Amino acid sequence: MKYGYARVSTRGQAANGNSLEEQVSKLENEGCEIIYQEAFTGTKTDRPKFKELLSLLIEGDTLIVTKLDRFARSTIDGIETVKSLFEKGVKVHILNIGLVENTPTGNLIFTVMSAFAQFERDMIVERTQEGKAIAKLRDDFREGRPRKHTKKQVKQALKLLETHSYKEVEEMTGIGKRTLIRRKNEYKAKSLD
Repeated sequence: MKYGYARVSTRGQAANGNSLEEQVSKLENEGCEIIYQEAFTGTKTDRPKFKELLSLLIEGDTLIVTKLDRFARSTIDGIETVKSLFEKGVKVHILNIGLVENTPTGNLIFTVMSAFAQFERDMIVERTQEGKAIAKLRDDFREGRPRKHTKKQVKQALKLLETHSYKEVEEMTGIGKRTLIRRKNEYKAKSLD
């Protein structure tokens, strides 16, 4: 039986053909009868759907994934997983590499490709950290997502709170109660400094 596995780090991930929908479509085109999918970062060891899938695979089955980085967290993880699947008599097909064969050549190719995938992941992390370090040098740096509302909008909403309820202010401005409370507390903390 052909089983597919699709994974994204976040539900909204769509870069480079990695969205769940695109992966599932490719797996269906490969004839996968059952497809497991989940949103878990590849660096996490706890991928419940992947573990469940691995426990079901038996001799003669084929596990299909679209890309190597959807399959393994690291080179060592990939090699160990493939080795355990080979021991069970399960075939591994990674669409952007091909069928991974249980031969010395197949193992070498898989190991080299896994090392390159891990290297690419490590380089992305390094570039991200470098970019963050440079950004932190700016006076206006703020970690996390950019704020949805400007300071001016928040100050106007806080001013409205003097005469209106949180619900009324939220309806008028579109700024939620939790955001207003957080910003109010931030401004209080700054005024105490």
